[in-house]
Amino acid sequence: MNARVTAILIVLLALLGGGALLYHQQGQTQRPAEAGALGQTLLKGLKAAEVSAIQIREPGSTLTLERKGERWVVAERDGFPADLDRVRDFVLKALELKIGQTEPIGDKDRARLNLDASGTQVEFKDAKGASLARFVAGKKFFKREPENPDQAAGDGRFVLLSEDPGRVVVVSNALAQATAKSADWVSRSGLAVEKVQSLEYRPAGGDGWKIERPGDNADWMLAGAKAHEKLEITKANAAAYSLASLDLADVAPRDLKPEDSGLDQPAVLAATTFDGLSYTVHVGKLAGEQYYVAVSVAGEPKTEGKDAGERGRKLAERLARERSLAGHVLLVAKNRLDDVLKPRAELLARPQENKK
Repeated sequence: MNARVTAILIVLLALLGGGALLYHQQGQTQRPAEAGALGQTLLKGLKAAEVSAIQIREPGSTLTLERKGERWVVAERDGFPADLDRVRDFVLKALELKIGQTEPIGDKDRARLNLDASGTQVEFKDAKGASLARFVAGKKFFKREPENPDQAAGDGRFVLLSEDPGRVVVVSNALAQATAKSADWVSRSGLAVEKVQSLEYRPAGGDGWKIERPGDNADWMLAGAKAHEKLEITKANAAAYSLASLDLADVAPRDLKPEDSGLDQPAVLAATTFDGLSYTVHVGKLAGEQYYVAVSVAGEPKTEGKDAGERGRKLAERLARERSLAGHVLLVAKNRLDDVLKPRAELLARPQENKK
């Protein structure tokens, strides 16, 4: 290879190297600015300790969670206690949201992804009502389109920050808890009636009944039983146990009228306990698969035995919660009350068939 050819090759290599460097520099310059945001925290500056209210707005519905000391309550349900674990979990998950993907977006795509007024508006506020962070949760994000997107869990969610409406963000959390449905936020703890001494059912129409027993471990007896009537003990036990774990499904709005809930002419359940308490449960109409219910508790607890002190402490804590249910119209799943809302005849043992 002569000197002339060598010189030409050196020049070509220099040109190629310079072109490659220029291409690399142009690539760096033209890389989307969004690439630098990937993996960063979505709600920068939001601190859990500063959050005193969470407002979630959906088309036609608004739900506000407010912190009251150590508790959280649902404002639209007249301050009914919220599920503390759910509130805490929602705040922590919001703090953990990371930017997984981000792209510019226009009005048409905002509407298509429900990132406009049709989406779910979420806002965190401080104790003075000032906004700490706001975003719109739109449609769920799927890596692969499922057969039923509405029912599928989703691999993430399309989100729009209020301060940057021209950019859509994909987060890996589907934010299923971002809903204005009160049923998803209220505390489900209802009645937990123990040591039932007597239980009476007075329906709005038809035959009622009353069962009672002389001791906590004694068999139930049917009040006013006729000679040929025999109480089915397993059914009596099931009826009494219905009040031992009467969890809530939801809480009705404060402005619900008694005639609409059926609590103007309710069926009544009345129970007394060996601890000296009296419970009254008014049962109204069915709303789908849930009854409208109102409850009240009377009496002062009395505990006896070796564990009286510990039981008394737990009973006092439970009573404070149960008494706070008064004044609210509750919703209870139908299957929770099926065993106690039975006609008198269905509590009786079936007569044995005559042997042939």
